[in-house]
Amino acid sequence: MPANNKSAYPFLIIAGTMACLLALSFIHNSFSLQGFTSRQVDMLADLKPTPAPAPAPRKQVIAQTQPADSAAQAADTVDATAAARPVYDFMTYTGIQEYTDTVSIAAPGMQHFLKALQELKTGKRKKVRIAYFGDSMIEGDLITSDLRDSLQTAFGGSGVGFVPVTSVVASFRATIQHTFSDNWKDYHFRNNPPQDLPLGLSGHAFIPATESWARYSPVHRHGLDKFSQVSVFYGPGNSRVLINGRPYTLTGGAPLNELAFRQDTTQKYVLLKYADGAAQPFYGLSFESDNGVYVDNFSFRGISGIELSKLRHGMLQQMQRRHPYDLVVLHYGANVLFRPELTDYSWYERPMERVIDSLRTNWPQTSFLIVGTADKAYKKTDHYITAPGVPALLKVQHELAEEYGTAYWNLYAAMGGEGSMTRWVEGDTVLANKDYTHFNSKGAARVGALLYKAIMDEYRQNAAAHH
Repeated sequence: MPANNKSAYPFLIIAGTMACLLALSFIHNSFSLQGFTSRQVDMLADLKPTPAPAPAPRKQVIAQTQPADSAAQAADTVDATAAARPVYDFMTYTGIQEYTDTVSIAAPGMQHFLKALQELKTGKRKKVRIAYFGDSMIEGDLITSDLRDSLQTAFGGSGVGFVPVTSVVASFRATIQHTFSDNWKDYHFRNNPPQDLPLGLSGHAFIPATESWARYSPVHRHGLDKFSQVSVFYGPGNSRVLINGRPYTLTGGAPLNELAFRQDTTQKYVLLKYADGAAQPFYGLSFESDNGVYVDNFSFRGISGIELSKLRHGMLQQMQRRHPYDLVVLHYGANVLFRPELTDYSWYERPMERVIDSLRTNWPQTSFLIVGTADKAYKKTDHYITAPGVPALLKVQHELAEEYGTAYWNLYAAMGGEGSMTRWVEGDTVLANKDYTHFNSKGAARVGALLYKAIMDEYRQNAAAHH
C-alpha cells in the first residue's frame, strides 16, 4: 500500500469506536449533571437475558384498623370483616396501613393515637400531641400547618406548638413571627456538638451569649392569633432570663427542663432575653391553649432521618414525661434519593431500624406513622420521569413499618403514583417546584389535606369498630 494511501483510516476509526462502545457496555456509565442525566451505553442490551422480577415483600401487606388476638375476638367486633381484611398493594394503596410486629408492643399501628382522639372528642382528656419529624419538605411549617389547622378545627385547640430558639426558615414561616439575635451558638446534628450537650428533639441546642434574645409574635390566622399557654424548654444548668421584662431563674439537672406560664392575651409577643449565669442550653418554646390537638414541626434541612439516632435516651424520656406525644410521624426521603438511579437502600434501612427501635423503646405508649417518600422526577433524555430509586425506597420504608408494627402512609401513591411529580410541576395548577422534588405552598397544603383525610378515615373506621 502506498504510504500516502489513507483509504484504511475510516475502517480503523469505526473499529476503534466499536471497541470503546463495547468496553463501556460492561460498566455503569450514566451520570447526572445539573438536572441532565446521560443514557447508559450498552451495545449488548438485546443479547442479555431479561432480569428476574424483584422479590416479593418480606411480609404480606394487610391493612388493619385494630389488633385481634384470635378469630373469635375479631368476630365479636361490630366490623364483621375484621377477621378477613383485604390485601392491598402497598405501592398503590392511598389509605393508612397498620401493622403489628411479632414482639409485644404497647401501641401497635395508630391505635393509641386514635383512642386519644376519641377521648379528646368525648372530654376524657385535654390534649393530643403529634411530633412530626421531617426534612426540607416540611420546613417553614409546610404540610404540618394545614394538618394542624384541620385537626384543631375538628377536635379543638389553638397554637402553633413547638418553635426553636433560632431557625433558618424563620423569615418565610407564615404561622408565627419569629426573630432573634445573631449571637446564639447553634449546636445541631451536623456540627459535632460537645459530648456533654444533649440535643433537643429538633436536633438543635442553643447556647446564649450576653443579652441573647428571641422574640415570638402571633399571626392573623385561625388558631394562631394569640398566645395562651407558653412553655420554655431548656437543659441542665442555672441562669436568669427575662420574659417580657419579668425575671425568671432557670434551674434543673435533667436533660430537659420546662418553665411554663400563662401569657397575658393583651401582650402581643413573647420576648425571651438571657440575663446571666452559666451557659445553659435552650431548645425552644411551645405555644398551646388549654385543650385540643397540637402538631410540633421538627424539620431539619438536608437530613435523611438516620440522624435521629443522636437523640439521647434521657432527652426522649424526659420530653415524654413533660410534653407527651401520642403520635410520631417520620417523613423522610428527599435526601435519601440523592442519586436518582440508585436502588439499593440497605445503607439507609439498617440505621433507620436503630432510629425506630430507639424511639419505640423510649416511647412505648406512642403511635408511629411512617410516611413513604413523595415522587421525585429527574431528567432522562429529553423529559422528566420518576426516579428508579423511588419505588425501591418505598419498599424499604414499608418493610420498616411492617417490621416495627407502625402505621404506613404512601405519599407517592396519594399524590398520583408514577409521574405524579412531573404533573404537579407542569400541570395547570403548579403544586411543586422546578427541582421536581419539593412542593410549593399549594402542593404542601394539598399533601396536608390528603394526610388529614387518611387519618380521619382511620378515625371513623376505628370509632365504628368500637361503637
